[in-house]
Amino acid sequence: MRFGYLSLNTVEGIRPDDLARELEARGFDSVWMPEHSHVPTSRMTPYPAGGDLPEGYWRMMDPFVSLALCAAATENLALYTGICLVLEHDVLDLACTTATLDALSGGRLRLGIGVGWNEEELANHRPELPFRLRYSAMKERVEALRTAWRDEEASFDGRWDRFTESWVYPKPANGTIPIVLGNAGPVGIEHAATYGDEWCPIDASMLNDGNKPDVPGAIELFRTKAADAGRNPENLPISIFTMGSRPDRIDRYAELGVDRVVIMPPTMELHDRSATLSHLDGIAETMERLGS
Repeated sequence: MRFGYLSLNTVEGIRPDDLARELEARGFDSVWMPEHSHVPTSRMTPYPAGGDLPEGYWRMMDPFVSLALCAAATENLALYTGICLVLEHDVLDLACTTATLDALSGGRLRLGIGVGWNEEELANHRPELPFRLRYSAMKERVEALRTAWRDEEASFDGRWDRFTESWVYPKPANGTIPIVLGNAGPVGIEHAATYGDEWCPIDASMLNDGNKPDVPGAIELFRTKAADAGRNPENLPISIFTMGSRPDRIDRYAELGVDRVVIMPPTMELHDRSATLSHLDGIAETMERLGS
């Protein structure tokens, strides 16, 4: 099993380049950076975990700038957005930004994406896009990005994304950038299974086909949907985000054939460098036992 780490990515916490060096030295294979360009103070959309929204959510820095620092500080660490709110960007700007980071890092970027949970946040970026249509818009966005990365003279004519024949450069180091979908419910799982290159759900949000919390059931549903789409589930890695570092939980995920566990921060409230490093120390024994 491989191990990744999700940074809270705030200016008050550990610097991205410092974190990346610590992760690579400790045997982690990947660093993950989250994204919220802003959080509307209206707070009309409830926090999915319940209660007050932790302050870390509205203090996040730009994931691509932070990942660029991580790339410069390391040799092999995989660079993941975890996750990029892919609909909250101009499609051509996003194609250029991601390909630039990927090319300069030697092909280490993996674009983790999702539709987001905050309705008013999306509305500030995309007032023309109804929140209820965000999944179909995400699928189209992925098609548009792959087209821009792939074609020498790229064009796209969709419902939400359009651009005329254009040179869109640079190109990714390996011709494309893997798309990693973070959706954890039945609808999102179907999207991940049918056109994603990897799946990265949060364990606490994983639902089976009856919309019940069920990690094994969600994994089974993902693999079934992938096979139904004519894809080989064994070729689609699964990375699971988990809060804390309980060895029994990680052991269970290993038994289920999960490829990677992504350790979430000790808290989504603001915390400093020492708290992050202490958290990393706490998982060292489990990593040594299960790591590959």
